Amino acid sequence: MQLPEVVSREQWLVARKELLEREKELVDQRDRLSADRRRLPMVEIEKPYTFEGPEGVIGLLDMFDGRRQLIVQHFMFDPNWDEGCPSCTAGSDELSDGLFEHLHSRDTSFAAISRAPLAKLEEYKAKRGWTFPWYSSFGTDFNYDFGVTFDESVTPIEINYRTREELERPENAKLHWLLQQEQPFENPGVSTFLRDGDRVFHTYFTTGRGAEWTGGSYAFLDLTALGRQEVWEEPKGRVDAARDAVPSFED
Repeated sequence: MQLPEVVSREQWLVARKELLEREKELVDQRDRLSADRRRLPMVEIEKPYTFEGPEGVIGLLDMFDGRRQLIVQHFMFDPNWDEGCPSCTAGSDELSDGLFEHLHSRDTSFAAISRAPLAKLEEYKAKRGWTFPWYSSFGTDFNYDFGVTFDESVTPIEINYRTREELERPENAKLHWLLQQEQPFENPGVSTFLRDGDRVFHTYFTTGRGAEWTGGSYAFLDLTALGRQEVWEEPKGRVDAARDAVPSFED
């Protein structure tokens, strides 16, 4: 294990101040990016999607619970699975009632949507002790339309807005493994929606590492000397046994 260099407090302060300037630049850049995200145009949802929840069949508009905004976690749960995706589960384990109260205070609701039947979602939700709303899109086009279930017998594959032809290009070699997955297969993601009266608009979608903030552990681990302790991180050798880049957080 190779730990950070040991230096004097004075030497540490020099290095810390240099890093602080870069952190400030990143914060400014993130604020500009967030502003541009808010400037994105939006698309009206015209298809009458329906979902099954504990209270029966509902639409997207109902998930807002009267608020202006809705954040949807596209939770990976194939209808044939008995349990939800470990990574999605890890993030959801960290979602608290306090977080939802804070979102509600800013006129924003949260819900998870999965393709598995409601009975499986309810059983898994009870097992994990979760309290957030969770709805089933089983038997609908929702997951396919929003790019979180891939099945080329249903619709052409498009991953993170790239077609199969684009994904097969050499510059996208890191994503070729996705094309080799047995179909259908699930993909994580987060969508945001805005309500204007009874009209619902899709404003944003992200997948892959864009959805890694569902919980919060990574934000804290990124502040530490050992980091996330995953194989891709630099510098190497900070831990004896680095983990794969799968945020299951299981021992």
